[in-house]
Amino acid sequence: MREKTKKILILNYEFPPVGGGGGVAAFKLAKGFVNLGHQVDVITSGYLDLKSFEIIEGVNTYRVKTVGRKDKNSATMTSMFSYLIFGFFKGVKLCKKNQYDFINTHFAVPTGPLGYLLGRLFNNQNVLSIHGGDIYDPSKKISPHKSKIFNPIVKFILNKADFIVAQSNNTKDNALNYYNKQLNIKIIPLAYEELDFDIVDRSQLNLSKNKQYLIGVGRLVKRKGFEYLIRSLKYLDANIHLLIVGDGPERTPLEAEAKDLELANRVTFLGNISEKEKFQYLQDSDLYVLSSLHEGFGIVIQEAMQVGLPVVSTNHGGQVDLIKNGENGYLVPPKDPSALAKKIKIILSNKPLRQQFSAYNKNLIIKFNINTIAQEYIDLTKII
Repeated sequence: MREKTKKILILNYEFPPVGGGGGVAAFKLAKGFVNLGHQVDVITSGYLDLKSFEIIEGVNTYRVKTVGRKDKNSATMTSMFSYLIFGFFKGVKLCKKNQYDFINTHFAVPTGPLGYLLGRLFNNQNVLSIHGGDIYDPSKKISPHKSKIFNPIVKFILNKADFIVAQSNNTKDNALNYYNKQLNIKIIPLAYEELDFDIVDRSQLNLSKNKQYLIGVGRLVKRKGFEYLIRSLKYLDANIHLLIVGDGPERTPLEAEAKDLELANRVTFLGNISEKEKFQYLQDSDLYVLSSLHEGFGIVIQEAMQVGLPVVSTNHGGQVDLIKNGENGYLVPPKDPSALAKKIKIILSNKPLRQQFSAYNKNLIIKFNINTIAQEYIDLTKII
């Protein structure tokens, strides 16, 4: 018998095209709920001329006013605080109009307080999804886990949630270690929806057939550790080049780094490109490298898996749930260019190994289907 249609309110201060991986994760989960026949409303941040309301692939998307957001890729303290205020008023209106079955709040901070208040006011179950950086970010001086201001707030939000979902074992462990060892946390990985795109020849992307290409994708911020990936090229053959997809405040320093190391002719900064273009570059690359100081999960690894790329990744974060040493890639310590280079050499010099890793990853990505992950959330709310 078909399950009764549920009404679900998703709260996230970022949502495509605003923000990064956490917004993408929320959108894919929302689409999974819609595919299962449920009504999904999202309250997120407005930005420039984006519509205050639109239906995106079945998801009712409400964007509230925010103040002081300078670009769509990163939020300011002012913009996050204003989202909470305007989001609260919009949330009250929607909760009065709709009797939601549950609220799904993404990020302990900044969104957490909004989910807590609306849940309490309207007696809704609040399922809190924590993404990693909202509770622990070693690249930031004011990371919540060591901040005298944010640590108590995060602890309160975690303790008051009806249920907590962590996207990885690492995120769960950080919540337990830094906030409350008695927390009841369910691990549900991020939903993934495979993207359809046209496969193109390397020549159409101005790539050489005779070179080997590493690729990294992400916002150009300190946490992503792209400087260590660039430095790893010094240990690699000159025929190995690097493609970096994404933009951000670290782009100028990274370009200067490549120039200072005399590697500018081996590093291509592609900037922000369309999703289809990104997958074309992934498809025509030889190896994906994740150089982050820490990742809550690693959506980019899922994307690499879709096209069958082997992966070399740092070993600090949720990505260790995805990469198994010697099975579909290799793990190395953060901030270690020589360690990255060593594993890169092993994979690029061994075609049968690359094929083995590729087959493993193409098979693994199936388990993260958006409908499957969405159903895990639905099942979770039945036992709260």
